[in-house]
Amino acid sequence: MPLIKTKDGTEIFYKDWGSGQPIVFHHGWPLSSDDWDAQMLFFLQHGYRVIAHDRRGHGRSSQTASGHEMDTYAADVAALAAHLDLKDAVHIGHSTGGGEVARYVARHGKGRVAKAVLIGAVPPIMLKTPANPGGLPIELFDGFRAALAANRAQFFRDVPAGPFYGFNRPGAKVSEGVIDNWWRQGMTGAANAHYECIKAFSETDFTEDLKAIDVPVLILHGDDDQIVPIADSALLSAKLVKHGTLKVYPGLPHGMCTTHADVINPDLLAFIKG
Repeated sequence: MPLIKTKDGTEIFYKDWGSGQPIVFHHGWPLSSDDWDAQMLFFLQHGYRVIAHDRRGHGRSSQTASGHEMDTYAADVAALAAHLDLKDAVHIGHSTGGGEVARYVARHGKGRVAKAVLIGAVPPIMLKTPANPGGLPIELFDGFRAALAANRAQFFRDVPAGPFYGFNRPGAKVSEGVIDNWWRQGMTGAANAHYECIKAFSETDFTEDLKAIDVPVLILHGDDDQIVPIADSALLSAKLVKHGTLKVYPGLPHGMCTTHADVINPDLLAFIKG
């Protein structure tokens, strides 16, 4: 398997297919680079070099005891970008991966990044605080931690079968294969990494990262996102980035890159080519 080793000895698994302008995909919690299959195949067929990694503790990367926070996640991406000598790259992040993109581009991307895309992404900050009164209460995330610790296998069945893909909505076309694939990816990773990543994606404040990004940013969000509600994420992020474009998809869920790849992929292509 293709792996790089970071400064602390962590091995990061990655995929690197094709040639041309590089597009780097950053997955959500608690998944892996496999969650980008529909996008990687699409852009490979359109002449791009497509790259995706498994975050530390996720997928096929090392199951480390430490480093499960955004600064280290971004540093791991920087190590991968340096190893592959990526230039003029487009970084696309979904959910937690959107936070990773924001921090990487702001702190490490100068001279290497052409554009960025945040899809159903967690920035600016998910947690309800005095400065972010529209956020979600800490009790919700404590519930995630409790469910994961009590029965991770069942929790990782319930999330995709319900709100992640909007399969809990009346008339939804449920795909058992999609649910099984979410569960497979999740259970491949480490319980401690997934547990600690809940804090990383919910409590990290990306406000200054968003303000610091000086490349074009496309922000895509479904207005029926039940995991990362749009009002306290995309609508705020669009006001913080210097060169941002916001596109809202009526009725689409958090996992719209999978359920509606036929809609999302052409919009990504148009932004990258534009």
